[in-house]
Amino acid sequence: MISLLRGKIDDNKNGQILVLTTGGVGYSVFGSLTGLKKWKTGNEETILTYLVVRENAMELYGFVDDAERELFLHLIQVSGVGPKTALHILSLGTNAEISLAIARGDLNYLTKVSGIGKKTAERIIVELKEKVLVTFDDDKRDGSGVLGDVVEGLVSLGYAVNEAREVVKKLNVQGKTTEQILREALQNIK
Repeated sequence: MISLLRGKIDDNKNGQILVLTTGGVGYSVFGSLTGLKKWKTGNEETILTYLVVRENAMELYGFVDDAERELFLHLIQVSGVGPKTALHILSLGTNAEISLAIARGDLNYLTKVSGIGKKTAERIIVELKEKVLVTFDDDKRDGSGVLGDVVEGLVSLGYAVNEAREVVKKLNVQGKTTEQILREALQNIK
């Protein structure tokens, strides 16, 4: 299995990148939206991949980090969700936002993806609710999940996930309880 590619990005268009390795082999990789924005033509990159083997094709899917690839792997295990649909789900937002939407059972968020109806979204929620972990990709994160709790609290009060996450990222959370952080976030949210 091909799980990592290192090489120069030769092309980036139509949802795929072409990675030219030092050995002179070019690999076509379907990328997540995050990756497609990050991987610029001409740059040397390391791309985590997952190889899907089918009867008539072998396709590589690329990710910017282990968390993104792990969420993708969880998604493709759900009946009715193929690799391309899983990539479209990953394009809805960050891993934390998608995980939070699954954890709170947000059908509207998941059905924004073409090809995901209400039944498939319900299946994703039922099968993955316990598996997904809300993680934040900023260095202020602590291991206790306090920030995830604060964001979830803000969302339950009616604030948008993006808005809640941005407010929480700006706070100094060292040595504070969840309640203190939530109170401070409510004071700073618009």
